Amino acid sequence: MKLIKELAMLVFVGYLFLWVITPTYVYKQKWLVRVRAHTTSTYFGTQGPTMLLYTFPVLLMAVAGSIYLHLKKKSNRNRDQGWESKLASVALQFGLIGNICLAFMFFPVTRGSSLLPLFGLTSEASVKYHIWLGHIVMTLFTSHGVCYIICWIVTKQTSEMLKWAKTDISVVAGEVSLVAGLIMWATTFPQIRRKMFEVFFYTHHLYIIFIVFFVFHVGIGYASIMLPGFYLFMMDRFLRFLQSRGSVRLISTRILPCETLELNFSKSQGLHYTPTSIIFINVPSISKTQWHPFTITSSSNLEPEKLSVMIKGEGSWSKKLYQILSSPNPVDRLDVCVEGPYGPISTNFLRHDMIIMVSGGSGITPFISIFRELVFTTETLKCNAPKILMISVFKDSSDLTMLELLLPTHGTPTEFSKLELQIEAYVTREKQQPTNDKKQVQTIWLKPNPSDAPITPILGQNGWLWLGAIISCSFMIFLLSMGALTRFYIYPIDKNTYKVYSYASRGALNMLLICTSIVVTCSLGFLWNKKKNATDSKKIQNMEGATPIGTPNSLFYNADRELESLPQQSLIQSTNVHFGERPDLKRMLFEQKESSVGVLVCGPKKMRHEVANICSAGLASNLHFESISFSW
Repeated sequence: MKLIKELAMLVFVGYLFLWVITPTYVYKQKWLVRVRAHTTSTYFGTQGPTMLLYTFPVLLMAVAGSIYLHLKKKSNRNRDQGWESKLASVALQFGLIGNICLAFMFFPVTRGSSLLPLFGLTSEASVKYHIWLGHIVMTLFTSHGVCYIICWIVTKQTSEMLKWAKTDISVVAGEVSLVAGLIMWATTFPQIRRKMFEVFFYTHHLYIIFIVFFVFHVGIGYASIMLPGFYLFMMDRFLRFLQSRGSVRLISTRILPCETLELNFSKSQGLHYTPTSIIFINVPSISKTQWHPFTITSSSNLEPEKLSVMIKGEGSWSKKLYQILSSPNPVDRLDVCVEGPYGPISTNFLRHDMIIMVSGGSGITPFISIFRELVFTTETLKCNAPKILMISVFKDSSDLTMLELLLPTHGTPTEFSKLELQIEAYVTREKQQPTNDKKQVQTIWLKPNPSDAPITPILGQNGWLWLGAIISCSFMIFLLSMGALTRFYIYPIDKNTYKVYSYASRGALNMLLICTSIVVTCSLGFLWNKKKNATDSKKIQNMEGATPIGTPNSLFYNADRELESLPQQSLIQSTNVHFGERPDLKRMLFEQKESSVGVLVCGPKKMRHEVANICSAGLASNLHFESISFSW
């Protein structure tokens, strides 16, 4: 009976697939022609192939269904028996499917992954998949546990809930794992995560309890299904832990009137990253636990010894940072720890004849790094670059000062003779430019400690071969140690019957060996990488004794501008500011007649969707849409 049902389902899947491919070119011009060539006869003519493809599968399913129902009706089984056993079977299926989802849940949050780039993905763009999988996993595991509990209550076997079998499924371990997962799950929803981030952060570390007791629950053998993703995640997590232990050298900060900062860090010349990369920042004086991702605004080519990020004071953490650095008596140094940078392996903006960058508010941040990279490409490498149209929407005129971050504090070429740039800036909440408020854009120089180190390359984007070597060596160490432990310790005890040595002990030993192999190999690799980059740290001069410097006026915030250099003149002359209106994006996009126009957008979801709809309407084939958004 089961075989008949499976056969019918297989035919049904094939029938659905037939309808999916029917409109395609391959089906009409190749498959159907081949089928007709082998089936057309003098008896059925051209209707034969059609009947074979579309009629026969349905009739076959109907006949199979008749046979299946007949056999089922004839069966002597009691239809009403054992709903409890059926519920237990469903519960088991929930657990099995949940384990499959769990196997993929850790890949998206492995920031230095060498797997994601193979599929054109980055960790910051893949976090949404981790979130979706997390919700699915906890829904399935919760259903798994609830169904079993109902079965035990109905069948009066509640004692099963206190069972910790030595060589079988451990129910107590499963309950502990589920409770830890439920606590994590409860704090992941945006209403709690955004308002009480530290609660979310601390409870999320319960994933350790969740995984450990999951292994105790099902045994290390079955848990090995989800081991690959978790193994790579733990390796990445320990490498990030090693990188984040020391403070980095913060050289200066630019303070904008719109409660926005540009932090400028010292970096080694061997550290390379691509535009739109991100870096995680922790300021212990604000919070020792909070790590926040920020898009890098600098270009590793244009500014080989500096790494910059822009931080807008929109949350409590960033507002505290702004207050610390912009106070009348600012600090002369600030301890900062970083993780990263992380980003795409490569970008190819030169493939377009024109690039349109559409941003809303702080969404201009990733475009700053793209602009600086194109400046380097055209002015230093003397390569042809696409024309640039930047459409930036701001709420207030003070936000216009973000445009000043398009130019680095130093390292800018003397002019942009080869770069065709046009900036259309829109201020939506003001009808005209204010003239009475002349706020300054300040540059504050800080005095780092001698122990502060420049940001150096991490194993991964700046050392893929070494990362591969660490992965290989650590797993080989684990396999060899596990084999030796099993052969010379576990096997003599249970004589290879697996009835004496408990699942929990075996799982604990395996987890201990995994952690040991990861710690040893990652530590050796990190120390080698640190020693290799130590020479760059010695070249960085201590900025002690530098005094704060402030620019007289903002270039964009008020009309009284002081043109200090040719690049600033070029930037100002390329900028049109519109007050009290919003851009007509549809008109502006359709006006571009270049053969290939790359349309990049970063900003509110409504803006991203509007631009996406314009590009996908099919009215302009030269528009190629790309959204830049972050889901952290």
